[in-house]
Amino acid sequence: MQMMICDSKNLVNHNLKIVLTTSMQVTGTCPDEITMVLVLSACADLGALELGKWLESYVERKSITKSEELCNAMIDMFAKCGDVDRAVKIFREMETRTIVSWTSVIVGLAMHGRGLEAVSLFDEMVEQGVEPDDVAFVGVLYACSHSGLVDKGRYYFKTMENRFNIVPKIEHYGCMVDMLSRAGLVKEAVEFVGTMPVEPNQVIWRSIVTACNARGELRLGENVAKVLIRSEPMHESNYVLLSNIYAKLMRWEKKKKVREMMGVKGIRKIPGSTMIEMNNEIYEFVAGDKSHDKYKEIYEMVDEMGKEIKRAGYVPTTSQVLLDIDEEDKEDALYRHSEKLAIAFALLSTAPGTPIRIVKNLRVCEDCHSATKFISKVYSREIVVRDRNRFHHFKDGLCSCGDFW
Repeated sequence: MQMMICDSKNLVNHNLKIVLTTSMQVTGTCPDEITMVLVLSACADLGALELGKWLESYVERKSITKSEELCNAMIDMFAKCGDVDRAVKIFREMETRTIVSWTSVIVGLAMHGRGLEAVSLFDEMVEQGVEPDDVAFVGVLYACSHSGLVDKGRYYFKTMENRFNIVPKIEHYGCMVDMLSRAGLVKEAVEFVGTMPVEPNQVIWRSIVTACNARGELRLGENVAKVLIRSEPMHESNYVLLSNIYAKLMRWEKKKKVREMMGVKGIRKIPGSTMIEMNNEIYEFVAGDKSHDKYKEIYEMVDEMGKEIKRAGYVPTTSQVLLDIDEEDKEDALYRHSEKLAIAFALLSTAPGTPIRIVKNLRVCEDCHSATKFISKVYSREIVVRDRNRFHHFKDGLCSCGDFW
């Protein structure tokens, strides 16, 4: 059993791990600690919270020793599956904690928009005599970045070298650039890049372009995106970023040329997709998806959702549709986004009041963020969305990120 799961990990076949684990429930096979850690990792990647909960209860029932590695895997799983409070509880119950334990919870809190708690935990770790390493500093800087804690981020960045003699790596500089960019300090972020003693990588420059797009610094974003394409001619994100900038500038011919360039080079845009766990099965949706058996009912539910949230005050953010089409078609395109399809499926498939948890492979767009706030209020549902960067907890028309993401 263990070897089969290791092989499936090498093949990146997480669904196979889920199937294998479910078979353990049926056959009574008792997995060892290594197997449990591997499957918990798969649950974390997929956002399979219910199966993760079953694994935790299995550990309790079978009195499996809760080693530091197993506890760390459970902390990581619960944090990445949307239940960070459970992750914190496991952390607090550990008899001994490693730097990995502390860092996992710090990053988990940061992902859920609880930056102040994350930096407080980092300070607690230092007070208890646990020496932070470079990974822990990535965690606390990530927390500052995703919660707009610019001053604290600057403080920790200085502290790591001045107090702990840790020379900043490219990851730490990347966190600082991301933090400044997210806070709208785009020009300061560019100046910071100019002072870096190490060569900025493409990830850092993409953070700059993304911020330029979000903050209206479109000319600067255009120039940086062109440099990215020259340095990384086969990376699809560079073309998508430039294409989106041209769309915002309404330079449709230039946008078309960028897309044609992608086609000539055989570069495809990664499609947005959303996964949802239902009865220990993982369902995946893409924009405009009609592959599901109940797609007609799902689309009817999407239309109903649209009408209900409009009555509640929702206004579609049609500027998010970067296509040269009329407003009505833009609204229709927004309603077909993968996360809206997944939420509609969940509303159809679960009892009223049941929390909804979905996993998006890309950053949630502004319109879906706005719509989900209204859906949570109109349908009285807590909706947890894990996107590429962080978690969003929607409840009663509000989001845990405070609209900062």
